[in-house]
Order: sequence, then C-alpha cells, then structure tokens
Amino acid sequence: MTEKSNAENIHLMNNTPRQTLRTTVRTKRQSLNEAEQKIASANLLTQLINNEKVKQAQHIAIYLANDSELDAFPFIQWCWQTDKCVYLPVIHPFTAGQLLFLKYDKTTKMQTNRYGISEPKLDVTAIKLVNDIDIIFTPLVAFDKKGNRLGMGGGFYDRTLACWYQEYQSNALTKPYPIGLAHTCQKVESIPCELWDIPLPEIFTPEHHYKF
Repeated sequence: MTEKSNAENIHLMNNTPRQTLRTTVRTKRQSLNEAEQKIASANLLTQLINNEKVKQAQHIAIYLANDSELDAFPFIQWCWQTDKCVYLPVIHPFTAGQLLFLKYDKTTKMQTNRYGISEPKLDVTAIKLVNDIDIIFTPLVAFDKKGNRLGMGGGFYDRTLACWYQEYQSNALTKPYPIGLAHTCQKVESIPCELWDIPLPEIFTPEHHYKF
C-alpha cells in the first residue's frame, strides 16, 4: 500500500460516524472547567454511596479519569474507607486487546501505559479474576437512550464484558455487573452500533441514574 493510499484510508476511518461522534463528545467533555468537574465528581459520589448495588458490593473495578472523564477518585477513597476492594484495569501484556484487573490501594506502584493512562504495575499476586468482581464501573465516550456505549475504539471493555452479556441476555445473574459513568454532556440521541458492542444496563451521570 502506498503512503498516499494509507493516508486516505486513515482519513476515511477518522471520518466514520462513530469517530465523528467520538470527536464531538470528547470536545464537549474537554470544555468542562475545573469547578464543573469537581461539582460533577461530588454529585457522582453522593449518588453512588447511596446506591444499594454499590453498598452491597465488596469487589469493585473502576478507572482513573483521563481525557476529562468524570472523576471517580472521591468514590475510590470512600471504597477504601469502607473496606471495599478496588481494582483498576491494566492492559494485558501478552494478549492483545484484553484487560487484567489489579488491586489498587494507597501503596500500589503505578506506571503509565501506551495510551498515557496511569495503571498499576503488573503484579500477578494482585490480579483479580473478572468473574470474581461484583461491579465494573466502565468509562465511555458517549451513550444513548437505550444504554448503548461508545468507547475509545479499542474494544477492551466489550471483550471483557462479552461473557457477562451472553448470560445477562438469558436473565442469568452473573458477575461482573457493569455500570457506566459519564458526564451529562456525553448523552446523545443514538449511537451507530456494531455487532460486538456491549450495551450497559445502568449508567450514572452527576445528575441522573439511568436504567435500561
């Protein structure tokens, strides 16, 4: 493939409806100022700590905010204070496109992955099997009124949740239970979905708790 044709293909990929939507919503999210982010984070904390599913969960996977994502760190601190175990996603070092979840506390040694996101340094003794996690709070770029989720395009969470979704469609109670976190400005009318996309049963914004 010539450099010209390769560049043309990249240009076309970057102008797909999904990519255009990502760019639009990320721009909105990035426009939130520091004060707005702090208020959103505080409102999220209030909602989460009063939610029955969250109160009953013992093992919780979550993320560290990046690219102006809704900051859940105050909630992480609450989990530590209430003796809940917290886990962060780590890009699998050997299996492409997969995530591991490692225990995270105040003593965890961190590193920056290839996407510029902070994650725990790999420690096999800190790995938690996905099926043993009660709740996975998932980041997202956009969501719609049906619970469809648009991520950054890597498919990491779609792969992680694929087995859960198969069971969920059969009305089976299985772990981990996924809940999305997002700013209000990340809600859109409709997301163009692909076959591999995993919709979410619940999403929290600072102002609302959506159930689909």
